[in-house]
Amino acid sequence: MYKLKEVKYKDILDIDNLHIPKHNITCIVGESGSGKTTLLRLLNKLISPNRGEITYKEKSLEAIDPIKLRREVIMLPQTPAIFSGSVKENLLIGLKFSEKTFVSDKELSSILKTVKLNKELEEDAGKLSGGEKQRLALGRIMLLEPEVYLLDEPSSALDEETEQMIIKKLVDHTRRNHKTLIMVTHSKKIAKEFANKIIKVKDGKVVKEGEYGNQ
Repeated sequence: MYKLKEVKYKDILDIDNLHIPKHNITCIVGESGSGKTTLLRLLNKLISPNRGEITYKEKSLEAIDPIKLRREVIMLPQTPAIFSGSVKENLLIGLKFSEKTFVSDKELSSILKTVKLNKELEEDAGKLSGGEKQRLALGRIMLLEPEVYLLDEPSSALDEETEQMIIKKLVDHTRRNHKTLIMVTHSKKIAKEFANKIIKVKDGKVVKEGEYGNQ
C-alpha cells in the first residue's frame, strides 16, 4: 500500500526504507515525540518530506491530488474535531464534505452501537465527554468507508475495557471490508493482539519491524 524510501522530514523523521502492506492492520508504536504522528501526516500528504519518496499504490504521493487522496485515506487525529450541533449532524458532516450520499438514521444508530456510544442522534455533541467525542469521530470516519484508516491514538481517552472492545470492532470492520488500518497506539497490548505488523519508531527512525500474522 505504502512504500517509503530515504524519507527525511526536518529533524523529526529519517526513514531509510519502510513498507506498509494493504488489507492489513499496522500499528505504529514508540515514545512520545518519536515521530509517529508526523509519519501519519506524511502518509496523508498533510505535510511533505524534505527529501525521499513516498508511494501509495505504487504511485508517488507527489503526483496524487491531495483532495483525491484524502477521500481514500482518512486520518483521525488524537483530538478530533467535533462540530456544533447534534450527534447526527456530526456523523453526517464527513459524508457532506466528501460529497457522498447520506445514510439512514438506522445506519447511523448502528454505527453508534459499533463504537459503543449510547447516545440519541438528536443529542448535543458538544456535551459529550472526551472519550465520547473520540468515539463519535471514529464512527464518522467509519461511515466514509475509506480505503485506508490513519488513526492517531484513537482510544487514548478510553478506559482499557472500552478500548479493547472498540479496537476489536474497528479491526473486524477493517478485515471484513478488506480495508487497510494504520494506527498509532500507546498500548503494546493492543498492538500485539491485533496487528499484522508492528513498526517501532525511536528518535525519528524505524528501529524495529515485526510481522505478527494476526488474522
